[in-house]
Amino acid sequence: MEFSAVNTIWVLLGAALVFFMQAGFAMVETGFTRAKNAGNIIMKNLMDFCLGTPIYWLLGFGIMFGGSSAVFGTFDPMIRGDYAAVLPSGVPLWAFVVFQTVFCATAATIVSGAMAERTKFSAYCIYSMVISAVIYPVSGHWIWGGGWLSQLGFHDFAGSTAVHMVGGVAAFVGALILGPRIGKYTKEGKPRAIPGHSLTLGALGVFILWFCWFGFNGASTVSMEGEAIVSAGRIFMTTNLAAAVATVTVMCITWVRYKKPDVSMTLNGSLAGLVAITAGCDMVSPFGAAVIGFLAGFVVVFGIEFVDKKAKVDDPVGAVGVHGMCGAMGTLLTGLLATDGGLFYGGGAHFFLVQLLGVACVIAWVAITMTAVFQIIKHTIGLRVSREEEIQGLDMKEHGLASAYADFMPIPAVLGTKAGEAAAKAELGETASMDAAVPVTVRTDAPAEGGHAISKIVIVTKQSKFEELKNAMNAIGIAGMTVANVVGCGLQKGATEYYRGAEVDMTLLPKIKMEIVVSKVPVELVIETAKRVLYTGHIGDGKIFVYHVENVVKVRTGEEGYDALQDVE
Repeated sequence: MEFSAVNTIWVLLGAALVFFMQAGFAMVETGFTRAKNAGNIIMKNLMDFCLGTPIYWLLGFGIMFGGSSAVFGTFDPMIRGDYAAVLPSGVPLWAFVVFQTVFCATAATIVSGAMAERTKFSAYCIYSMVISAVIYPVSGHWIWGGGWLSQLGFHDFAGSTAVHMVGGVAAFVGALILGPRIGKYTKEGKPRAIPGHSLTLGALGVFILWFCWFGFNGASTVSMEGEAIVSAGRIFMTTNLAAAVATVTVMCITWVRYKKPDVSMTLNGSLAGLVAITAGCDMVSPFGAAVIGFLAGFVVVFGIEFVDKKAKVDDPVGAVGVHGMCGAMGTLLTGLLATDGGLFYGGGAHFFLVQLLGVACVIAWVAITMTAVFQIIKHTIGLRVSREEEIQGLDMKEHGLASAYADFMPIPAVLGTKAGEAAAKAELGETASMDAAVPVTVRTDAPAEGGHAISKIVIVTKQSKFEELKNAMNAIGIAGMTVANVVGCGLQKGATEYYRGAEVDMTLLPKIKMEIVVSKVPVELVIETAKRVLYTGHIGDGKIFVYHVENVVKVRTGEEGYDALQDVE
């Protein structure tokens, strides 16, 4: 076979971009889940690709493109000829294998998001390998490997069904069998919002995925010669347009429904548009792409709400709505909006019915096989971690990782462990001698003017008031204070917020907590000064708490009570 350098480079470039989607999925799933599980999410996204690569090389590719006679075909170079009918023109076998491998990994990684925060890592590794070895390749053979669906005329250009819907259906089955996270639903069955810990990471992941989707869809031409050049430009256009329209649509829907534009749902809207356009990006016009994006916006919002509120299936990242529902919808809309053969363009109902048949059969295949896989795992090694492990977080229990963000924590995460004790001794050395400290005169007698009551005043208020409050306290003679950034809310439970359609029970708002211990300065003066500075007349001005302090001890001098609070020798 004569190889084409241009086509080979295009396929390999596309493979590199689709591989980088793993980083996008990792960031989306990490950001949309809680910090205590961040390391576990990263590990799963890493391993589904690393486990899937050799499994797909040994088994999956042969099943998908060579049929049963070519199992282990990519392992043995002598059987390369079996794939001549499916290899793109001028593209070497190994380049095509790599290109297909990264698509397989995408289907597998979708499942981890829906089953996040409560799945055993060992169980995840097993079902991820099964997806790469059998589940994905079989339905992929029907669609892309010359199987019966492709012979009927089923069209899924880059994988709305073959990749995304397969992952979405498997995610739904897994999340259903696994059960919801602890605290997700009330006794009455009302869903509670469990917001992810970093929308910044989630947004980064969405931008990475959007960027890589140009390779996912565009490079699926597997050629950059002749008509493929024009087709690639059209695919880039329809892909981008559908994603943008879906994003705007979701923003508007959430703005109307939740009174504020929902950030996490809008980010999912971008992915919904990308998933939906993937099947027909080569066959629809820009107008058709806009229609697909618009409808995807509705499907993802109401689909996620349905899964969460009606089906009572806990999907932390919205994978079922984004990949499962929008993948199916985009495939069906291709049968309606394709400029060549679509029902709305005079092509009749045949193409649409073939699309419908293909979607239904793939759903049935994945649902039945993955149900069997998850049930076998559940009743052998176990699918879900223990209640204790889930509450503490999978990072600690599954990976021995105290925190995925340890480098950014002000308190060392290793304290309380043998390693932490050893590190502390190595850093501090022997305990400092009291005799080596600065000489002081210890005073324990009460002041001549009589005893002084000691009071602790705690002020919780808005962060924006810190500088003004600090200066006001300094002006009345308060020199010592302890200030911390905290989160909390009052009786109003914070402002009403929604997270992907579910109302957040309690919104913890960023605050500062200032602690002051006084004896000489009158408590009333501190209170009146704080009230004057903080008062706006609106909810959220803060609160002032006053406590009686039994005693105060200055460590350096040994002074107690009133004298411990005075800065005099």
